[in-house]
Amino acid sequence: MSTPIARVLADWTASLGAPTVPDAVRALVPLRVLDHVGLVFAGTATEAGRAITAMVRAQAGTPACVLAGTTDRVPAAAAALAHGTMAHCRDFDDTFMDSVVHPGSAVLPAALAIAEARNADDADFVAAVTAGYEVAARLGAVAGRRFHARAFHATGLIGPIAAAAAAARCLRLDGERTAWAMGLAASMSGGLMAFMVDGGWSKWLHAGWAAHGGVTAAELAAQGFRGPEHVLDGGHDLYRAFLAGEAVERSTILAGLGDRWDGMRAEFKYYPCAHVIQPYIDAVLAIMGEHRLAAEDIASVECAIAPWAAAIVCEPRDAKLRFDTELDAIASLPFQLAHAIAEGEVGLDALAETSRRRPDLAALARRIEHVPDATLGRGFDGRLAVRTTDGRMFERHATASGIDVAKLRAKFVRCAGAASGVHAGQAAERILADAGWRAAIEVLAGR
Repeated sequence: MSTPIARVLADWTASLGAPTVPDAVRALVPLRVLDHVGLVFAGTATEAGRAITAMVRAQAGTPACVLAGTTDRVPAAAAALAHGTMAHCRDFDDTFMDSVVHPGSAVLPAALAIAEARNADDADFVAAVTAGYEVAARLGAVAGRRFHARAFHATGLIGPIAAAAAAARCLRLDGERTAWAMGLAASMSGGLMAFMVDGGWSKWLHAGWAAHGGVTAAELAAQGFRGPEHVLDGGHDLYRAFLAGEAVERSTILAGLGDRWDGMRAEFKYYPCAHVIQPYIDAVLAIMGEHRLAAEDIASVECAIAPWAAAIVCEPRDAKLRFDTELDAIASLPFQLAHAIAEGEVGLDALAETSRRRPDLAALARRIEHVPDATLGRGFDGRLAVRTTDGRMFERHATASGIDVAKLRAKFVRCAGAASGVHAGQAAERILADAGWRAAIEVLAGR
């Protein structure tokens, strides 16, 4: 029998050193840490964040890691659970376009928790985050968006394995035990898209649970608890279980490993929305600004959108014109564009009940329509046409935003503002100046 795919990934993860990580990849680590810490702070101000914090505090345990928003210290797996959940609960975290996996809220809380609990070297932390993102990118790409099509949340399926790789690398496990960790974590993969129906908070938990599972699996492997290595192949594997009957090109998981850095492709978010909406917000804000338009000037907006994306943020239309929950607002293209047009931005306040109940936004949302276009959808691409009340028409392509450090700093400041006692500007500079983990932990601890 050939070497299991998971073992090849594990051997590569275990041997990955920070000096071998290309400069362009390494430069992303402090940006991803900054983004994650800001999102955790934003999550502390949410009902979901308060609930997960209360549960973790009640369980207590070995005081190994900071718990954001408190003076408590908790076990590593518990910190990963809380911080991963909080980081995802505004749907403001990074995304792989091809698989719609959110890597940051699974990989970063796992790596930070182990780094803090075990006082990891900064170089090990950089390698751990890099490995986690690479595993998430490659495992997600094989399935594409087919997990979502089968009503599984891809982050909940891929996240535990990626988090396990990151945690194992922080623990300096060898290839065999890293493979065990990834194998154990694969049995923690799961997550239904049922939250799409009623806005339940399970979506946020999937990211935290993935981080928790990755830490738990790595700590078990470190103690010699053996995991299965054939979790990505062998006939009883992740893809057979969740994509039964569909062809899967597993060989592509290892293609170019160590030479091609797929983890770099995770796109940052600049608005708290389903990621497929972000390019349309960018496009409509550009049109409004360039032509000095106001909300009352807008007669209609037509969005050409890939059918798979339309099913998430446009359909059924009646449901997308109701914004009863935060998740309704996050996953509604009409609402998000209406807010962008009316306010000139989309920030965390867009998700507040006061915004979701505004009659003017509801009326404007009804003038925003979509047209499915099967030629779109290879990335987060689309087209947008704005018609004004005086008959003018303005069109623009909607494309991925790319990396904008100024926007990430501003986002961090806004998110960190949700937590009292945080000097956001100074905190951002400290994290960006240090690609390790210590500054992030100190900021989360309010120091």
